[in-house]
Amino acid sequence: MGKALEFLQQEQVNRAACGEAMHQLMTTLHPICRSITGDGVRQSLAILQQHIPLTIHEVPTGTAVFDWTVPKEWNIRDAYVKNARGEKVIDFQQSNLHILNYSTPIAAQMPFAALKQHLFSLPDQPHSIPYRTSYYRESWGFCLAHETLLKLEEGAQEEGDYEVYIDATLTDGHLTYGELILPGESEETVLISCHCCHPALCNDNLSGMALSTYLAKALIEQQAVRQQRYTYRFLFIPGTIGSITWLALHEAEVEKIKHGLVVACVGDEGSLTYKKSRRGDAEIDRAVLHALAQRQQPYEVLDFSPFGYDERQYCSPGFNLPVGSLTRTPHGRFPQYHTSDDNLTFVTPAALGDSLATYLAVVDLLERNHYYCNLKPKGEPQLGKRNLYSAFGGKKDAKASEMAMLWVLNFSDGSHSLLDIAEKSGYGFQLIAEVASILEEHDLLARMPDGR
Repeated sequence: MGKALEFLQQEQVNRAACGEAMHQLMTTLHPICRSITGDGVRQSLAILQQHIPLTIHEVPTGTAVFDWTVPKEWNIRDAYVKNARGEKVIDFQQSNLHILNYSTPIAAQMPFAALKQHLFSLPDQPHSIPYRTSYYRESWGFCLAHETLLKLEEGAQEEGDYEVYIDATLTDGHLTYGELILPGESEETVLISCHCCHPALCNDNLSGMALSTYLAKALIEQQAVRQQRYTYRFLFIPGTIGSITWLALHEAEVEKIKHGLVVACVGDEGSLTYKKSRRGDAEIDRAVLHALAQRQQPYEVLDFSPFGYDERQYCSPGFNLPVGSLTRTPHGRFPQYHTSDDNLTFVTPAALGDSLATYLAVVDLLERNHYYCNLKPKGEPQLGKRNLYSAFGGKKDAKASEMAMLWVLNFSDGSHSLLDIAEKSGYGFQLIAEVASILEEHDLLARMPDGR
């Protein structure tokens, strides 16, 4: 993939710098109240446009997208609950998680018993504000820490009526998403998709947006040196309805997607986890698993299930695309998930940098996973007279390199990719690819055209 990406993969100093930059981007995005539609999404995508050349698309309310319909657009300016003394006991301005996302407007006085029906808390996490939504059923509500709810209950008899105010609109508008296409030598496409709809949730949402942005920046940097093999399509979309909308409007382009990854939960300190595509043995599945194994760090592999992020839309039976999801701790398996504790201190620059390096390693593998044909297939070619043994002289792994040459020569029959050979031989893909390049330089291999 070139020196720029190799440096990102191998150098801890640069990895840390990228991690810090991604964390800073998340810090900028964190205060914005996002949802599946609305100005919060537009504002967030405009910030990303300062880093990468995103194209913004608007899909009108009421657009039919398979079995779904693009919903009304929601925007909110303010929301609070005041007690009888005029004190704000719940305040949207303090945390945008305080509002039930997609709440309809209201301005009313009511007793606590009526208000309580619209309050959401977590009894088992009394200090945390939960994240709740009401996208497709018109309602209103507030989310608050359970300890705050208990205090309100204690003082309810003395307080009198509460003032409830939500300054929001739910009207015909648009669903907004961002897209970046980086053309390659081939129209075959690698899809990188993340959701951009959650407010104030750092691991589940912002980490995916930040990593996707910096992965795109790295590929743009690489394009200045050499064009990539694949076309890369980055999507910044609202969860579920966004991927369904994109698929419905781009059915003619779906067949170009050869590999894909859904990016989320990549900023916590947990081990990396890969959820396979529905196919289970697609090249992207094998590429990610090989890259994870080469890290020599703990990781987890999950089979596909029709629950989770947008991989379940891309892998729905009508498409069955080769799209997996590479995360750290999976959604729902960390206590901070969908609460105010999924904040800027929960995600770390080191974890973000490590996740980006792993994504880059996967991209590098996809780019270099070619098929070759042995030009001297009858018996082993004489490597000594070509000084190929000395090509690895002085290297600690010289013997491994020599053995890798024999594996590459033997299985370069046009039907085995370099990843196939790496898996068969037990050697890392990086070594196999390096050996193939040297053998090609010595006219012992010929790379076969893509789509052979």
